[in-house]
Amino acid sequence: MIMQVSLEIIQMMGNFTAFETKMVAAGMGDAAIRAFRRNYEALVRNETGMIPESEIMPAEGLPSFEKIAGKGEVNLELLSQSVVIKLNGGLGTGMGLQGPKSLLAVRDGVNFLDLMVRQILDIRKLSGANVRLLLMNSFSTSGETLQHLEKYREQGLAEASEVEMMQSQIPKIDAATLLPVDWPSDPDLEWYPPGHGDLYPALIGSGWLKRLLAEGVKYAFVSNSDNLGAILDPIILNYFAQSGAPFLMEVTRRTAADRKGGHLAVRKSDGRLLLREVAQCLEQDSEAFQDIDRHQYFNTNSLWLRLDLLSDQLAADSGVLPLPMIRNNKCVDARDKQSTAVVQLEIAMGAAIECFAGAEALEVPRSRFAPVKTTGDLLALRSNAYEVLADGQVRLAASRAGIPPVILLSDEYKLVDQIEALGVPSLIGCKSLKISGLMKIEPGVVVKGDVRFENSSNEQRVVKAGVYENLTVSL
Repeated sequence: MIMQVSLEIIQMMGNFTAFETKMVAAGMGDAAIRAFRRNYEALVRNETGMIPESEIMPAEGLPSFEKIAGKGEVNLELLSQSVVIKLNGGLGTGMGLQGPKSLLAVRDGVNFLDLMVRQILDIRKLSGANVRLLLMNSFSTSGETLQHLEKYREQGLAEASEVEMMQSQIPKIDAATLLPVDWPSDPDLEWYPPGHGDLYPALIGSGWLKRLLAEGVKYAFVSNSDNLGAILDPIILNYFAQSGAPFLMEVTRRTAADRKGGHLAVRKSDGRLLLREVAQCLEQDSEAFQDIDRHQYFNTNSLWLRLDLLSDQLAADSGVLPLPMIRNNKCVDARDKQSTAVVQLEIAMGAAIECFAGAEALEVPRSRFAPVKTTGDLLALRSNAYEVLADGQVRLAASRAGIPPVILLSDEYKLVDQIEALGVPSLIGCKSLKISGLMKIEPGVVVKGDVRFENSSNEQRVVKAGVYENLTVSL
């Protein structure tokens, strides 16, 4: 029986030739193929990627931004050795957008990409150094992103060869055969992006890692393009450089709203920090996973990398970081639940924290974590609960003490154009706002504390100007 199972595994691993052929034909490089092969072989071996609670301990006593802020002088020369990498491969389809999410207007026609550029130009002005901006684009975002960057050609931010690193695309796996799925009606659906963990193969395969090191770039700050709170902070850069650590993850305190998100932990066997996502949590460990007092920190997906040490680690790992594989079971056409069942193997960028001896984590203020994942997040960002500064920084109003408002919108407001028709109330004093049903918010509406606006009819109702504090309003 053991021999039979082994032969089956060997045969299934032989299937990888079909994936390799398909990826080569699509222009995927050796680094991307080897990274996918590692995950595919883990799938064939029936590895789950699960991290039992019994094998980890809570991460405790991390250094904080507040404690490092007053220590030592900031060395602005380090900025000349730095690159800002933004993960820009996502489309805003979940919010009804047809193009790159980074082109979504934040306020007054200024979008995420514009603010990223403003941040870079401000850092350049501050330091006198030509700090690089590098966008990890996908095949879905490259064209429109580069087109928008034409307006910054004079600043040297328009040429693909200077600002772009392409994300890989991976064939979806037919769940029944473990071969590349075949979907002739829409061949584009046969592919998927492998997650932001593709950063590492992309750095190698694109040649950017070698190029940056040759240009004297030693430090990389990596974050999501939709996280406007994530900027290249000279204080953190200085701390990271002095620490000598190969890898630093920015984390912040979990709240009740973060219970189902991934958290930082310590592996008992070797004392290394690791990241555990909900897809890696056993059902019986669910309660412990969601215990925000036990597991206090979550990954903001803002990372700092020592590029020379990353290069050394990649060489030691034969060019592929041993990142935990995350298995996602889906349908080839997400809109058709009856379409062929597929498996997508993804890797998390932050999971690399366990690959480096001496990797660290730093607790940062919640203000450095301001992603826009839903239209509710966008509504909050467009309100006076946030400040958008001339240098491209976005931060919560000081009076909010680092705590964002919680915005819950009904299905009528899933799309961006729907909230644009809704209107934006004052949320600077809002703890939570829930909107259910068709309505229009007049200018001058001020929300304080916990407020609910409800309309159960099929006709649009108007929320009149005024102050609403800790109450439910039925329209």
